[in-house]
Order: sequence, then structure tokens, then C-alpha cells
Amino acid sequence: MAEAHQAVAFQFTVTPEGIDVQLSHQALTEIYRSGVRSWKKRIIRLKNSVITGVYPASPSSWLFVVIAILATMYTRSDPSMGLIAKIQEHMPVSPTMSTQCQAVVSAVLFSTMLWLLLIFTMRLCLKQLLSYHRWMFEQHGKMSNTTKVWALVRIFSGRKPLLYSYQGSLPNLPVPTIKDTLKRYLESVRPLMDDAQYEHLTNLAAEFENSLGKRLQWYLKLKALWASNYVSDWWEEYIYLRGRNPIMVNSNYYGMDFLYVTPTPIQAARAGNSIHAFFLYRRKLHKEEIKPVSSWLLRSAVPCCSYQFERMFDTCRIPGTQTDTVQHWQDSDYIVVYHRGRYFRLRVYQAGRLLSPREIEFQIQRILDDPSPPLKGEAKLGALTAGDRIPWAKARKAYFSSGVNKRSLDYIERAAFFVTLDDDEQGMMGDDPAASLDCYAKSLLHGKCYDRWFDKSFSVVYYKNGKNGINAEHSWADAPVLAHLWEYTLAIDSFQLGYNAEGHCKGDVDSSLPRPQKLSWEIPPECEEQISQSLAVAQALADDVDFHVFSFRDFGKGKIKKCRVSPDAFIQMVLQMAYYRDQTTFCLTYEASMTRLFREGRTETVRSCTNESSAFIRALEGGETADVCRRLLRAALEKHQQLYRLAMTGSGIDRHLFCLYVVSKYLRVDSPFLKEVLSEPWRLSTSQTPVQQAELFDLVNYPEYISCGGGFGPVADDGYGVSYCIVGDDLINFHISCKHSCPNTDAHKFGAQVRQALLDLMQLLNPKQKEPNKTEESRPEIKKDL
Repeated sequence: MAEAHQAVAFQFTVTPEGIDVQLSHQALTEIYRSGVRSWKKRIIRLKNSVITGVYPASPSSWLFVVIAILATMYTRSDPSMGLIAKIQEHMPVSPTMSTQCQAVVSAVLFSTMLWLLLIFTMRLCLKQLLSYHRWMFEQHGKMSNTTKVWALVRIFSGRKPLLYSYQGSLPNLPVPTIKDTLKRYLESVRPLMDDAQYEHLTNLAAEFENSLGKRLQWYLKLKALWASNYVSDWWEEYIYLRGRNPIMVNSNYYGMDFLYVTPTPIQAARAGNSIHAFFLYRRKLHKEEIKPVSSWLLRSAVPCCSYQFERMFDTCRIPGTQTDTVQHWQDSDYIVVYHRGRYFRLRVYQAGRLLSPREIEFQIQRILDDPSPPLKGEAKLGALTAGDRIPWAKARKAYFSSGVNKRSLDYIERAAFFVTLDDDEQGMMGDDPAASLDCYAKSLLHGKCYDRWFDKSFSVVYYKNGKNGINAEHSWADAPVLAHLWEYTLAIDSFQLGYNAEGHCKGDVDSSLPRPQKLSWEIPPECEEQISQSLAVAQALADDVDFHVFSFRDFGKGKIKKCRVSPDAFIQMVLQMAYYRDQTTFCLTYEASMTRLFREGRTETVRSCTNESSAFIRALEGGETADVCRRLLRAALEKHQQLYRLAMTGSGIDRHLFCLYVVSKYLRVDSPFLKEVLSEPWRLSTSQTPVQQAELFDLVNYPEYISCGGGFGPVADDGYGVSYCIVGDDLINFHISCKHSCPNTDAHKFGAQVRQALLDLMQLLNPKQKEPNKTEESRPEIKKDL
């Protein structure tokens, strides 16, 4: 237990001569520096709280108001209309204070109250402006007078907002009316049902609206008045934390490295640069220097909620027998690294400073070179986080609640994030680069089922050939939040930190750095048995996943926009057509949309399968003329855009119905309508991975430095999960998942249908274009010098 003694500041023993105290100067110095660093962070947080609290004004504006009031008093005018005199009259003062001094103090108090009133007024105006969403429904280039006035939001937005500056001004998510939600719901399921089924569901909806629905809606409105967001807490708890099945594959998602380039082939060097970049991002996060993310529809004016950023680092999901919890700690100064069955605690701060990339590389290489074998039961310990939640919760309570196991588990759960040094090589490589991408995706999604810690907010994987990737737990935030971090890390790693000619990180190394601390475990045979059982469950789930990742390069959003249609709506129609050709039927389709225009907003569902989309596809497959199909296609695209706008502005269907169902469960009343709605499977679940920080990547000079995006597992046993990333103007990446156990689904077959549908829809919208050249499905990876 030599590692335990290194953490002790002093030792003492009782001797015949008395107590012998042995102080450790190095440990006390480290404690002092850690305290200084902690207090600096507290001061920064306090300063940012003040700045955020008075936004859109600034603290310095208080001085301006005070000087202005004092200046007017100097000219013998009274801007307070007698209030300053009233304050002076009732102000408890010392007898030694002069009348003039009393007048100045009264003026300062009045100025402060006036300043606070102005701030309150500005925040109220900003909140009203941010509550206006009609601009989203206006045609491009045609702005109403109301929207022109609304553009004043730019004036009230202030200058250089901090990450959380807008939080107090964002509107609350509104509760839609029962009537509107049911109307939109019935419209969304019409193309999926015959007349008898639709009539039955219509009767259930009418009965619900006129009876139980009104009562449930009342409770929901009461919650909306009290809570910041009437959906988010229930969504996190019931959709994520109460799930008892494995979160690996079923919930966690992944992000990939650059598609065509690996900045360095040295595993430790890649880890050194990107781990350093992660902590640079965390430093900016703590200082709130990250710009608030804005709506992609009007980037410079409409802010999105930033609350999901709070639990990005130092966070872990904790298993429970009935429900899990998300625990967040403050400012861990270390990460935990897994390599060949061993767990290491690696400090990234030394003497109060962040280690340089070269020093982190040095420490990572020490772990790679460590010849020690894993302890008994240690190698596959991570399988507990990959299996069912209840056995993991029971094992955690039985075997990890005290002693050395608790201490080591605490290190993992409290770490800034988790790192895996993988001995495999991944990426687009070998004789079959297309198949290698599929293998790469499966590795990031589930790995070997025991070499990731799936409960951590995110785990970073570094492969032997320098490739990397990320796996994220879903409950604490949605994919765009983690993608923001991932984009920053990839850009800083390659374009700012860089590597030397040999591929190592730049800079010098302090060779006196203490070695990474190997974690200790005492795993009893009963726990080993549970590890084996969890691994068997996870392995069966992982083996069943069928994945296909491919890049479509014949055209991208540039050509789609020239056809005057939305790229996202275009791809959703492609997916509808591909599914119809694959299954010869339509299905309930899930597209994730964000509701972060509202405080603590997360996601809403866009039901992409509509009457308009099904009418278009039937016409195209039925051989109707091009003009008819083109007209139906544009109607379907416009319908999709309308649904997307409604979802973003709080008028979606599914979150409202979900919350009504939760209320019914609390009241212990059954609703046949809600039960039927919530039991419908999403056989096609889709999501776009947006590029949020395009300014970080120079795609003109370095076009190969593009990420492949990320993906997730299938939602339904007999369905597909599809993630797509629109990169630049000429590239669309697709990640398609399904299950081998379903005889009716095949990821590669569906991918071929997607490719053909892309070409067919573009040919329909732009019939004059020439037949595209047959491009290679994938290109070999290259190395470019920066």
C-alpha cells in the first residue's frame, strides 16, 4: 500500500519520549497550492455569478448610474423626485456624519436601486423578446414588421456574454393545449393505420380529451408554473435513470475521430495532446468563457440553454436498485486510465499547474510500459457497468461500499473523465476500409464490454495506431453538448498544439513527476461471478449489433440548398424512401429536435413520417410523372420543416404526452389512450450530429481534417438507428445500426437504399444534373503535415 502513504501529509507514532511527528514538506506544499487553486476558482465563480446576475447590464454600469445621479445633483436638479431626500430622512446615520455626506450616501443608495430596477426591466424585456418565435415560421427573405421590432434582441443581448448569461432570461417551456397535441398526434399516425385502426384511436383520443385529459393537464400546468421546465427532470429520471437494462448500446452513444487523417501514429502522444485539450476546455467552462450556443436558424441573436454543460466533467452515473442517480463533483485534478486490465490514477496537475501535453504523453507511456499484471478480478471489472443495472447496484453495495474497493471506485467515479488505452488499431484502413469503419464504430459503441467505464459522463478511447474516439453516457446531456467539446478537442489537438517531426507532443518533460498510481482491488469470488454474468449479458447485446458507417460524397448540403430545400428535411425524406423500399411499408419515425430555446430544454420528437411524405413516396414508387412527384416532394419537405419548427418552439407532441402519462401514474389512474401511445415502437430512430464550431476547422486548406460524426445503437429490436452528419458542402456521413437477430433488418442493405434514395431525390429536384461519377466508397487514410 505504498500509494496510500503518498497521500498522507504527516505521520505520527507514540514513543516512550512522547509523540514523534514527521511532517512531509512536499505534501503540505501540495495541500497549500491545492487550496490556493480552489480559492481562485471560487473567486472566479463569484465574479461570474455577479456578471451573470446583472446581465445584460455590466457591473461597471452601476458606477455610471451613480456618477450620473451625483452629477445631476451637483447641477441642483433632483432626478429622484424627492426619493433621495426621503432616503436621507429615514436613513440611520452617525451623528458625526455631515449633511453633505448623508446626501451622497442617499444618492448612492437611490442609484443602486435605480440600477437594479433597470436591470430587472432589461431582463424582463429580453425574456419577452426570447419568447417570440414567430420569426421561425416566416419565409426566408420576408420579415414581418413584428419580427423587425423583435430584432431588438440584439440590443438587449449585451456584449460578450458568458456561458450562463442568458439562463435567467430564457423563457419557460410552454404546455401545449390538449386539443392541439391530440390533433397533431392523430395526424402523425394516419399514414400508419387503416381506417378501422384510425377510427378506434380517434375514439380513444376523444374520450381522453373530454375526461381524464383535462385533469392531467391541470396538474401539468401547475408543475409548469413551479418548475423551470415541466419535462426535463421527468425525462432524465424515467427515460434514462430508471431504465434497468444495460446502458451500453441501448443508451450510450459515440463520436469518431477525423475520417481521413490521424495526426500522429503514436498512441501516448495523441493522448497527451487531446487530454491536455480536454482540460483546457474544462478551464474555459469553469471561467464561463465558452460562448453561449445559439440557434442554427439565427446564430448571432438567439441563445440556447447552457445548463447541460454543468455536468460535463467530474460526473458519473451511480447505479441503484430502483433508479440510478447522476453525481457531480467539483474540479477533479486527475483522470483514471484503463490499460490491459489495470486501472491507473493519473494526476494532470503538478504544483498547481496543468501538465503540458508532452508531460501527459510521458505519463501515458509509463502506463503503457508498466509490466504489472491485473489483480485478481480486476481485468473485466468494467463489465459491471455494461450489464443490467440491478445486479451492478447490488454488487456495488455488497463489494464496493468500504475498504480498498470503495477507495478505488471513488477514484474512478470522481475522475474528470475516463480513458482507455486500447491495444487494437481502428479507423479507415486495410484492404477493406469501408468494413474497417464498421468495426471502428462497434469498438467505440461497446468495445470488449469491459474496457470502458460506461457510467462515466464520457470515456475517451486511444487506439494503438493513434486513432481515438469517445463514448458518452446519455442521461446528463444530449449529443450536441458533448459534440461541442469533441470538436474543440479535435481542433486544438491538431491545429494549435500539434506534434514534432517524430510525432511526439511538443515541449519538455519534468522527469521527476510521480508515477501514475495503480489502483488496488480485493475482488471476492462472489463478485467475480457477478462480473462474469454481467459480461455475458453485455457480450450477447454487443454481438447482436449490426453496424454500417459510410460517407456519401456525390453531393452535400451545397447542392441541396441550391434546390431551395432544407438539407435536414431532404435527408429525412431520403430515409423515409429508403425504409419504404427496404420494408415495403411506413413506420413511426423519430427525429431528435432540440428545445434549448427554453430554460433547461433538452429534446423533442419530430415525427418525420407524415401524410405528405407517404403520399410523395407512393407517387414516386407508383410511377407518377416527375412534375407530380416534384410537387408532392416539396409539400412533404415543407411539412417536415413546419413540424421541426413546432417542435423547437414547444409545440411538439411526444414530450407533452409523456408528461401526461407520468402524471397519470402518479395519480394511479389508467388511460387506454396514453398506454397505446407510449407503447408504439420507433422502428426508425434518426438524429443529425450538427457541426457547431465550423470556424475551428479550415476545410479549404485542410479538407481531410473532417470528423465522421457519431452514432448510437438501434432503439427497436426490429428497427434501425440512423445518425447523419452534414460536413461542409460536399459530404454527408451516415451511421446505421440494427440487430442481427432481426431477420428483416440489415444495416448494409439499408445503407445501399439510402445511397440510391439520395441520388433519386436529387435527380428529381435537379433533373438537368448529369449522372454522378462512381466515386470510391472510401478513401485510404493519409497523413498531412500541419
